[in-house]
Amino acid sequence: MTSDSPTSQRAVFGTWPTPLEPMPRLARAIGLGAGDLWVKRDDLTGLGGGGNKVRKLEWTCGAALADGATALVTTGAPQSNHARLTAAAGARLGLDVVLVLAGAPGSSASGNLALDGLFGATVVWAGDVDDKALDSAAEQVAEELRGRGAVPALIPFGGSSVLGARGYAECGRELLVQAPDLVTVVVAVGSGGTMAGLLDPLGSARVLGVHCGAVADPARTVSELATGLSGTHCAPEMLRLRLDQVGDGYATLTEAAMAALTLTARTEGIVLDPIYTGRAMAGLIAAIEEGDVVPGQRTIFLHSGGMPGLFGHAATLAALEEALKPSNP
Repeated sequence: MTSDSPTSQRAVFGTWPTPLEPMPRLARAIGLGAGDLWVKRDDLTGLGGGGNKVRKLEWTCGAALADGATALVTTGAPQSNHARLTAAAGARLGLDVVLVLAGAPGSSASGNLALDGLFGATVVWAGDVDDKALDSAAEQVAEELRGRGAVPALIPFGGSSVLGARGYAECGRELLVQAPDLVTVVVAVGSGGTMAGLLDPLGSARVLGVHCGAVADPARTVSELATGLSGTHCAPEMLRLRLDQVGDGYATLTEAAMAALTLTARTEGIVLDPIYTGRAMAGLIAAIEEGDVVPGQRTIFLHSGGMPGLFGHAATLAALEEALKPSNP
């Protein structure tokens, strides 16, 4: 653990900086020059299967440790990447972890849920609830833990808070060293902290977010986090934010995301997930078609991880299995 200021501590979970790799075959396939498209491999962050939540958890878990926490409590959807990585962080730190998840037992136990169990987390099912009710359920769980003598720390949904966003401010600074000529960084927007953190060192003109349907008002969410991080007002209308890739809802596989993750796999051997990075790549392809991202400029796709979620997404698995069927002679 390192002290980054007199009032903050950071738990170190990852191996930094993550690699920046070229994607020439995919670049040519989607209308860019071979040297234009690069991928920031935040799927290779090391802890618990990797992903963008590791950077945020270094800060939020550091604060929990500084407060004497003996348990971590967080919320999410059944296939939450953040919940999986909170479980892994708790295992690394020797803390109990309780995951308060929307839904009911009996849903798929594969994907992230299987890893939640592997890391030793306890799952509390909150039923069919909205965000506020899910937060209330987590508060109730924390209160029950206090009654048993534990010291719980509530980790925010998606790890996204002003504190957690520091992790992606650091990522933005890494990118400026790795690719000082970058013009656009494309990122999936879930709970908002990843995009908000990148805005601090990179500015709003260089960050293109693709809304994935996890929050009702992504522009306001990102704006508030970015403002809290920098201390300077970041107006929602300043953001480059695509809202066209949600389709029928957060958990639903879209045709564009399926096409994007298939193309990425078959040109570069890189696996995306159907909810976040698949949508983000579909958003990048749409941005190229519309002229918002153009050839001749360095574009970076931030791979935020999430592969375990693919194995818990029935529609995606069915589509992939269908593709394996031999054609008729």
